[in-house]
Amino acid sequence: MGSMLGNIGPLEIIVVLIIALVVFGPKRLPELGSSLGKGIREFRNTVTGEKDDDAEPEVKAIPATPPPAPAAEQPAEPEVVPDKHS
Repeated sequence: MGSMLGNIGPLEIIVVLIIALVVFGPKRLPELGSSLGKGIREFRNTVTGEKDDDAEPEVKAIPATPPPAPAAEQPAEPEVVPDKHS
């Protein structure tokens, strides 16, 4: 990975981080880093065709009210069918 960065040393990385801190602020910087990491990871997985097994499963929201209970089953009344032969 060092050859990909070229001639960027620790001093240049520190300067870039300080500029990012000044521009975005200390509250927003961790959020930006996290979303940048997720984006790079998703791009890499898409290009290589790998599926990320470590990804957290989506958590579905729990409904505020429980679903209505099913109605109690009523026994069916016998149906009286007239005799057609009489």
